[in-house]
Amino acid sequence: MVHTRQNQRTLTKAQKRRFVDAVLAVKRSGRYDEFVRMHIDFYVGDGDGGLRVAHMTPSFFPWHRKFLLEFERALQRVDPGVTVPYWDWTVDRTPAVSLWADDFLGGNGRRSDRRVTSGPFAHHHGHWKIRAAVTDGDFLMRDFGRPKSPVGLPSKADLADAMNQSEYDVEPWNSLSTRGFRNRLEGWPVRRGDRTWFNHNLVHRWVGGHMLGAGSVNDPVFWLHHSFVDLCWSRWRQRRPKAARYLPAQAPALGEAQRGRVLALGDTMPPWDTPLRDMLEHKSLYRYE
Repeated sequence: MVHTRQNQRTLTKAQKRRFVDAVLAVKRSGRYDEFVRMHIDFYVGDGDGGLRVAHMTPSFFPWHRKFLLEFERALQRVDPGVTVPYWDWTVDRTPAVSLWADDFLGGNGRRSDRRVTSGPFAHHHGHWKIRAAVTDGDFLMRDFGRPKSPVGLPSKADLADAMNQSEYDVEPWNSLSTRGFRNRLEGWPVRRGDRTWFNHNLVHRWVGGHMLGAGSVNDPVFWLHHSFVDLCWSRWRQRRPKAARYLPAQAPALGEAQRGRVLALGDTMPPWDTPLRDMLEHKSLYRYE
Protein backbone atom coordinates (compact mmCIF):
# COMPACT_ATOMS: atom_id res chain seq x y z
CA MET A 1 0.00 0.00 0.00
CA VAL A 2 1.31 3.44 -0.95
CA HIS A 3 1.28 5.84 1.99
CA THR A 4 1.51 9.62 2.14
CA ARG A 5 4.10 11.80 3.82
CA GLN A 6 2.67 15.14 4.93
CA ASN A 7 4.10 18.56 5.56
CA GLN A 8 4.53 18.71 9.33
CA ARG A 9 2.61 22.00 9.48
CA THR A 10 -0.57 20.20 8.29
CA LEU A 11 -0.53 17.50 10.96
CA THR A 12 -3.38 17.39 13.44
CA LYS A 13 -2.74 17.10 17.16
CA ALA A 14 -3.71 13.44 16.96
CA GLN A 15 -1.26 12.80 14.10
CA LYS A 16 1.55 14.48 15.99
CA ARG A 17 0.81 12.42 19.07
CA ARG A 18 0.79 9.16 17.08
CA PHE A 19 4.12 10.02 15.43
CA VAL A 20 5.75 10.93 18.75
CA ASP A 21 4.34 7.82 20.45
CA ALA A 22 5.68 5.59 17.67
CA VAL A 23 9.13 7.20 17.83
CA LEU A 24 9.25 6.70 21.60
CA ALA A 25 8.19 3.07 21.18
CA VAL A 26 11.00 2.45 18.68
CA LYS A 27 13.39 4.08 21.15
CA ARG A 28 12.19 1.82 24.00
CA SER A 29 12.74 -1.24 21.84
CA GLY A 30 16.39 -0.34 21.28
CA ARG A 31 15.89 -0.14 17.54
CA TYR A 32 16.22 3.65 17.46
CA ASP A 33 19.77 3.52 18.77
CA GLU A 34 20.61 0.99 16.06
CA PHE A 35 19.69 3.63 13.48
CA VAL A 36 21.94 6.13 15.29
CA ARG A 37 24.86 3.72 15.27
CA MET A 38 24.35 2.88 11.61
CA HIS A 39 24.52 6.51 10.61
CA ILE A 40 27.67 7.00 12.69
CA ASP A 41 29.26 3.91 11.12
CA PHE A 42 28.51 5.05 7.57
CA TYR A 43 29.47 8.69 8.03
CA VAL A 44 32.69 8.46 6.02
CA GLY A 45 34.32 11.66 4.79
CA ASP A 46 36.55 12.57 1.87
CA GLY A 47 39.64 12.30 4.03
CA ASP A 48 38.76 8.87 5.41
CA GLY A 49 39.67 5.64 3.71
CA GLY A 50 37.23 3.21 2.15
CA LEU A 51 33.84 3.40 0.53
CA ARG A 52 31.61 6.46 1.01
CA VAL A 53 27.91 5.74 0.64
CA ALA A 54 26.05 8.13 2.98
CA HIS A 55 27.79 11.52 2.72
CA MET A 56 30.07 13.45 0.37
CA THR A 57 29.12 11.02 -2.37
CA PRO A 58 26.64 10.53 -5.23
CA SER A 59 24.71 7.90 -3.26
CA PHE A 60 23.80 10.46 -0.58
CA PHE A 61 20.16 10.56 -1.79
CA PRO A 62 19.43 6.85 -2.44
CA TRP A 63 21.23 5.77 0.75
CA HIS A 64 19.22 8.16 2.91
CA ARG A 65 16.01 7.20 1.09
CA LYS A 66 16.58 3.59 2.10
CA PHE A 67 17.58 4.64 5.64
CA LEU A 68 14.41 6.73 5.98
CA LEU A 69 12.26 3.89 4.63
CA GLU A 70 13.68 1.45 7.16
CA PHE A 71 12.92 3.87 9.98
CA GLU A 72 9.41 4.49 8.66
CA ARG A 73 8.79 0.74 8.55
CA ALA A 74 9.94 0.48 12.16
CA LEU A 75 7.39 3.15 13.10
CA GLN A 76 4.67 1.36 11.15
CA ARG A 77 5.29 -1.86 13.01
CA VAL A 78 4.19 0.13 16.06
CA ASP A 79 1.39 2.07 14.35
CA PRO A 80 0.61 1.23 10.70
CA GLY A 81 -0.96 4.66 10.18
CA VAL A 82 2.21 6.64 10.96
CA THR A 83 4.48 8.10 8.29
CA VAL A 84 7.48 10.43 8.49
CA PRO A 85 6.35 14.02 7.88
CA TYR A 86 8.62 16.55 6.22
CA TRP A 87 9.92 19.92 7.38
CA ASP A 88 10.13 22.57 4.67
CA TRP A 89 12.86 24.72 6.18
CA THR A 90 12.47 27.38 3.47
CA VAL A 91 9.03 28.18 4.93
CA ASP A 92 9.06 27.19 8.62
CA ARG A 93 12.15 29.14 9.57
CA THR A 94 11.91 30.17 13.24
CA PRO A 95 11.81 28.51 16.67
CA ALA A 96 8.19 29.68 16.96
CA VAL A 97 6.77 27.31 14.32
CA SER A 98 4.66 24.30 15.30
CA LEU A 99 7.52 21.87 14.63
CA TRP A 100 9.17 22.94 17.88
CA ALA A 101 6.01 22.99 20.02
CA ASP A 102 5.81 21.10 23.31
CA ASP A 103 3.35 18.60 21.82
CA PHE A 104 5.66 17.71 18.95
CA LEU A 105 9.49 17.86 18.88
CA GLY A 106 10.05 20.30 21.75
CA GLY A 107 12.12 23.46 21.59
CA ASN A 108 15.64 24.80 21.78
CA GLY A 109 18.31 23.79 24.27
CA ARG A 110 19.00 26.02 27.24
CA ARG A 111 21.89 28.41 26.86
CA SER A 112 24.15 26.95 29.56
CA ASP A 113 24.53 23.42 28.16
CA ARG A 114 22.19 23.24 25.10
CA ARG A 115 20.01 20.72 26.94
CA VAL A 116 16.46 20.40 25.57
CA THR A 117 14.04 20.84 28.47
CA SER A 118 10.67 20.95 26.68
CA GLY A 119 8.63 18.46 24.70
CA PRO A 120 8.49 14.65 24.72
CA PHE A 121 12.20 14.17 24.01
CA ALA A 122 13.42 16.19 26.99
CA HIS A 123 15.67 14.06 29.19
CA HIS A 124 13.79 14.67 32.44
CA HIS A 125 10.77 12.73 31.15
CA GLY A 126 12.94 9.61 31.19
CA HIS A 127 12.06 8.52 27.65
CA TRP A 128 14.97 9.88 25.61
CA LYS A 129 18.44 8.95 26.80
CA ILE A 130 21.32 9.44 24.36
CA ARG A 131 23.21 6.14 24.20
CA ALA A 132 25.12 6.34 20.91
CA ALA A 133 26.78 9.64 20.08
CA VAL A 134 30.02 11.38 19.33
CA THR A 135 29.40 13.96 22.07
CA ASP A 136 29.31 13.77 25.85
CA GLY A 137 26.11 13.73 27.88
CA ASP A 138 23.00 11.56 27.74
CA PHE A 139 20.49 14.35 27.06
CA LEU A 140 19.32 15.74 23.72
CA MET A 141 21.00 19.02 22.75
CA ARG A 142 20.01 21.85 20.39
CA ASP A 143 21.45 25.29 19.73
CA PHE A 144 19.13 27.05 17.28
CA GLY A 145 20.95 29.48 15.01
CA ARG A 146 24.29 28.93 16.79
CA PRO A 147 24.33 32.29 18.63
CA LYS A 148 28.10 32.21 19.14
CA SER A 149 28.60 31.98 15.37
CA PRO A 150 25.18 32.81 13.91
CA VAL A 151 23.72 31.01 10.91
CA GLY A 152 20.28 31.13 9.31
CA LEU A 153 18.20 28.43 7.69
CA PRO A 154 18.45 28.04 3.90
CA SER A 155 16.27 30.38 1.85
CA LYS A 156 14.08 29.62 -1.15
CA ALA A 157 16.87 31.08 -3.30
CA ASP A 158 19.40 28.70 -1.74
CA LEU A 159 17.20 25.73 -2.55
CA ALA A 160 16.50 27.04 -6.05
CA ASP A 161 20.23 27.11 -6.75
CA ALA A 162 20.31 23.36 -6.21
CA MET A 163 17.04 22.70 -8.03
CA ASN A 164 18.32 24.59 -11.09
CA GLN A 165 21.35 22.34 -11.52
CA SER A 166 21.27 20.50 -14.83
CA GLU A 167 23.34 17.46 -13.77
CA TYR A 168 22.92 15.01 -10.92
CA ASP A 169 26.57 14.99 -9.87
CA VAL A 170 30.03 15.62 -11.30
CA GLU A 171 33.61 14.59 -10.65
CA PRO A 172 35.37 14.33 -8.27
CA TRP A 173 32.16 12.81 -6.81
CA ASN A 174 32.81 14.16 -3.31
CA SER A 175 32.41 17.29 -1.18
CA LEU A 176 34.41 19.35 -3.69
CA SER A 177 32.12 18.84 -6.67
CA THR A 178 31.54 22.39 -7.90
CA ARG A 179 28.38 21.62 -9.88
CA GLY A 180 25.57 19.15 -9.76
CA PHE A 181 22.36 18.77 -7.81
CA ARG A 182 23.77 16.34 -5.25
CA ASN A 183 26.44 18.57 -3.72
CA ARG A 184 24.43 21.78 -4.07
CA LEU A 185 21.67 20.21 -2.00
CA GLU A 186 23.89 18.22 0.34
CA GLY A 187 25.60 21.55 0.87
CA TRP A 188 29.35 21.16 1.25
CA PRO A 189 31.61 24.18 0.64
CA VAL A 190 33.16 23.86 -2.81
CA ARG A 191 36.54 25.21 -1.74
CA ARG A 192 38.72 23.79 1.00
CA GLY A 193 38.80 26.11 4.00
CA ASP A 194 35.54 27.80 3.02
CA ARG A 195 33.09 27.66 5.94
CA THR A 196 30.00 28.53 3.92
CA TRP A 197 27.45 25.72 4.17
CA PHE A 198 24.32 25.26 2.09
CA ASN A 199 20.89 23.64 2.18
CA HIS A 200 20.99 20.21 3.90
CA ASN A 201 24.23 20.87 5.79
CA LEU A 202 23.16 24.36 6.83
CA VAL A 203 19.99 22.96 8.43
CA HIS A 204 22.08 20.60 10.55
CA ARG A 205 24.18 23.56 11.66
CA TRP A 206 21.17 25.77 12.41
CA VAL A 207 19.61 23.16 14.71
CA GLY A 208 22.99 22.50 16.32
CA GLY A 209 23.58 20.22 19.28
CA HIS A 210 23.26 16.59 18.29
CA MET A 211 22.33 17.54 14.73
CA LEU A 212 25.98 18.40 14.17
CA GLY A 213 27.87 15.46 12.71
CA ALA A 214 27.49 11.71 12.57
CA GLY A 215 25.24 11.36 15.64
CA SER A 216 22.55 13.64 14.18
CA VAL A 217 19.96 10.84 14.19
CA ASN A 218 19.73 11.28 17.97
CA ASP A 219 17.50 14.30 17.28
CA PRO A 220 14.15 13.13 15.84
CA VAL A 221 14.06 16.24 13.63
CA PHE A 222 16.68 14.41 11.53
CA TRP A 223 13.92 12.34 9.96
CA LEU A 224 11.69 15.30 9.09
CA HIS A 225 14.68 17.12 7.64
CA HIS A 226 15.66 14.17 5.46
CA SER A 227 12.08 13.59 4.41
CA PHE A 228 12.15 17.08 2.88
CA VAL A 229 15.57 16.43 1.32
CA ASP A 230 14.09 13.30 -0.23
CA LEU A 231 11.12 15.30 -1.50
CA CYS A 232 13.47 17.83 -3.11
CA TRP A 233 15.30 15.03 -4.92
CA SER A 234 11.97 13.66 -6.12
CA ARG A 235 10.89 17.09 -7.43
CA TRP A 236 14.23 17.63 -9.16
CA ARG A 237 13.92 14.29 -10.96
CA GLN A 238 10.38 15.14 -12.09
CA ARG A 239 11.44 18.54 -13.44
CA ARG A 240 14.49 17.21 -15.28
CA PRO A 241 13.60 13.73 -16.55
CA LYS A 242 16.33 13.75 -19.21
CA ALA A 243 19.06 14.91 -16.83
CA ALA A 244 17.96 13.06 -13.70
CA ARG A 245 19.93 9.86 -14.25
CA TYR A 246 22.20 8.77 -11.46
CA LEU A 247 25.90 9.47 -11.94
CA PRO A 248 28.44 7.96 -12.12
CA ALA A 249 26.84 5.41 -14.42
CA GLN A 250 30.05 3.36 -14.38
CA ALA A 251 32.57 2.82 -11.61
CA PRO A 252 35.65 5.09 -11.74
CA ALA A 253 38.41 3.49 -13.77
CA LEU A 254 41.36 1.62 -12.29
CA GLY A 255 43.88 4.15 -10.99
CA GLU A 256 41.36 6.98 -10.50
CA ALA A 257 41.20 8.54 -7.04
CA GLN A 258 37.55 7.62 -6.47
CA ARG A 259 37.94 3.99 -7.51
CA GLY A 260 36.34 1.86 -4.78
CA ARG A 261 35.20 4.96 -2.92
CA VAL A 262 31.84 5.73 -4.56
CA LEU A 263 28.91 3.68 -5.84
CA ALA A 264 28.00 3.53 -9.51
CA LEU A 265 24.51 2.97 -10.88
CA GLY A 266 24.73 -0.81 -10.99
CA ASP A 267 26.05 -1.25 -7.44
CA THR A 268 24.28 -2.29 -4.26
CA MET A 269 24.16 -0.19 -1.09
CA PRO A 270 25.49 -1.48 2.23
CA PRO A 271 24.46 -2.42 4.81
CA TRP A 272 21.30 -3.71 3.14
CA ASP A 273 22.70 -5.00 -0.19
CA THR A 274 19.88 -3.07 -1.82
CA PRO A 275 20.40 -2.33 -5.52
CA LEU A 276 20.93 1.41 -5.83
CA ARG A 277 18.57 1.41 -8.84
CA ASP A 278 15.72 0.33 -6.56
CA MET A 279 15.90 3.61 -4.65
CA LEU A 280 15.69 5.98 -7.62
CA GLU A 281 11.87 6.00 -7.63
CA HIS A 282 9.46 5.93 -4.70
CA LYS A 283 5.98 6.07 -6.25
CA SER A 284 5.26 2.40 -5.53
CA LEU A 285 6.17 2.94 -1.86
CA TYR A 286 4.99 6.38 -0.81
CA ARG A 287 4.00 9.78 -2.12
CA TYR A 288 4.22 13.33 -0.83
CA GLU A 289 1.28 15.53 -0.03
